[in-house]
Amino acid sequence: MDSENDLQQYVKRILADNPYKLVLSGQDGMRETLRRLANAYQAEKIVNRQAFQANLAVEEMVSYILSRFEEGYRQLNAWSESYEYNLRVAKRGRAMFSRKANKNAAEPSEQHNRVKNYILPEGEVVPPLVDMGIFTPDGKVIPSRYDKYKQINRFLEMMDDTLGGIGEGEELHIVDFGCGKSYLTFILYYYLYKVKKIHAVVTGVDLKADVIEACNKAAKKYGYDGLSFVTGDIAGFRPDDVVDVVVSLHACDTATDYALYNAVAWNAKHIFSVPCCQHELNKQMTGGRFPILARYGIIQERFAAMATDTIRANLLTAVEYKTQMLEFVDLAHTPKNLLIRGSKCDLPEEHRQQALLKAKALMDEFDFKPTLFRLLGDMLA
Repeated sequence: MDSENDLQQYVKRILADNPYKLVLSGQDGMRETLRRLANAYQAEKIVNRQAFQANLAVEEMVSYILSRFEEGYRQLNAWSESYEYNLRVAKRGRAMFSRKANKNAAEPSEQHNRVKNYILPEGEVVPPLVDMGIFTPDGKVIPSRYDKYKQINRFLEMMDDTLGGIGEGEELHIVDFGCGKSYLTFILYYYLYKVKKIHAVVTGVDLKADVIEACNKAAKKYGYDGLSFVTGDIAGFRPDDVVDVVVSLHACDTATDYALYNAVAWNAKHIFSVPCCQHELNKQMTGGRFPILARYGIIQERFAAMATDTIRANLLTAVEYKTQMLEFVDLAHTPKNLLIRGSKCDLPEEHRQQALLKAKALMDEFDFKPTLFRLLGDMLA
C-alpha cells in the first residue's frame, strides 16, 4: 500500500482523540464495531448471525486496525466527544481522511448521566449480571448488551413504583411463574434483598428440571438464601405460605391465564405479567361485524393478541385489581413488550361491573372464550 505510513498516522490521530465508537467496513457486508470500555476497547464482529467479541488494550488498537485494513476492510468511521472521523482507502491504496464536528457530541456524557440514574448503576458489581455477560467483572456494561441492561432497569423501575413503599426489614413473598433461566428473578432478588434491604422470599417455578437445578446452584453460589426454584406446572403449583406478589414473564399462551388466576385466588397484593404467544383467541376468532380483521393472518394474530391482554386486564379490574398496561421494552427490541400490572384495592362496584361488561362485549363480538374468564368463574359474579 503506497500510503501505508499515512494510513498509520491517520489511525493514530483518530485514536488520540479517545473515540467511544469505531466501525470498520468493507465489501460483501464486512463490518466490525469497536466500543470503548473503561481502559480498553471491545471489538465485535458478526459472522453467520453470531457475534464474536474480543477485548483489546488501548496500545493494541493501532496494529489491530491496520491489520484489518490488510485483510480487506476499506473504511473506518469513528466518533469522539468532539469529532466524527472518516478514513478510507481508495482503489489505488491512497488514504483519504476527513473529520467534522460531531453533531451528537453530547451523546457519551448524556449516556453516562442516564446510566447514573439507573436503579442498578453502572460501576456497581452485580454477580448475576457479570455471569450473564451483561456486566464486566468491574461493573461496566458490555456495549453489545446495553439493551438488555436497559430492559432490566426498566423492569426494576416498574417493580419499584409499586413496591417502593415496603420498608427495610419487612418480609415479602414472591412467586415467579415460568421463570426459565431466571435472569430477571436473580436481579429482582438482588435488588430487593441487597439494595432495598427487604426480607424477600422468592420462589421460581418452571417445568424444566435441568434449568431449575442450575438456578438453585447459582442461588447457592451467590448466597441468596431467600431465593429458591422448584420444578412444577403453573396450574398445579401450591405455595407453602402467603403470596404477596406474582410475577409471570413470558409464560406462553394460557399459562399466563393460570398465573393470573393463581394470583387472584391467593389474594396476592400485586401482579406483574408479560404475556407471550397468545394463540388461544386467534384460533377462536370469527370476523363478527368486522370480517376485515380476519382477512389477513398477521392482522388477525396481532388483533387477537391485543384483545387477549385487554380482556385479561378488564377481568382483573372486575375482581378488584387496579390494572395498568405498560410498555416493558421498546418495540425495536421485541414485539412482546406489554406488561400487565395489577394491585389489589377496593374498587367501586360500578367500576368493576363496567370493566366486566366491556370484556364480555368484546368476547361476544368475536366469539372469544378466554381461559381466564372460565377460571375466574364465580369470582366474577
